[in-house]
This record gives sequence, structure tokens and C-alpha cells, in this order.
Amino acid sequence: MKKLFMIFVAACVMAAGSITAEAANGTLKAEGLCGMCKTRIEKAAKEVAGVTKAEWDMDTKMLALEFDSAKTNLGNISKAVAKAGHDTEKDKADDGVYNKLPDCCKYRDKSAQMDHMDHMEHHH
Repeated sequence: MKKLFMIFVAACVMAAGSITAEAANGTLKAEGLCGMCKTRIEKAAKEVAGVTKAEWDMDTKMLALEFDSAKTNLGNISKAVAKAGHDTEKDKADDGVYNKLPDCCKYRDKSAQMDHMDHMEHHH
């Protein structure tokens, strides 16, 4: 019985050690415009196994992350966010998925409109 108890204690110590050793923080730039985008981006990131925290800042477009580096990495999280329709610094969302986003979430269209407006101002 004592031997079994020692194995159990050793397993717990190893598990606790690996939890602190594998915890990682990171940031990822993700394009979006509104509160709906924030919800969608954070949900996509949190659905990745190993992600414990995901908070997207609407002003900076930065997604702050906490995750278990033994289970996932920024590349996997980036792919999940892009799959939800939001371009990241690493991955571009599929056009078909992007086109299904609500109009208020279409960040590519907004930036294209702004570029067009800037271009028009320079010619006048």
C-alpha cells in the first residue's frame, strides 16, 4: 500500500511540475472591427485545446493569449482564428468564410474604403 501511495505522490508532483513548465503567453494580431468580431475571435481561440485565456483588443487588434505549450502553439491558434473568418499576422481567412461575416465585421472592405478615400484626398 505504501509503494502505491508513493507512486501516486510522484505522479502528482510530476503533473504539477509540467503544468507550470508548459504554461505560455503570446500575442497574435487578428483583424476585426467590432464587438461581434471580438466575440468570434476569442471564441475561436478558446476552442483550441490548451488555450486557457484569449482577449482581443479592438483598438490594437492584438489577441492576448495564455495556453499550454505542450498542447498547442500560436500557429494552431492563428489557423483557428483564420478559419473563423479573421485574418491574422500568420494566416489569411478563406474568402468564402470572410464573405459570410456580417457587414459590420468586414474589415477588408473597410480598409479598402479608407485606402480609397485617402487616395482621393491626395488627388484633390
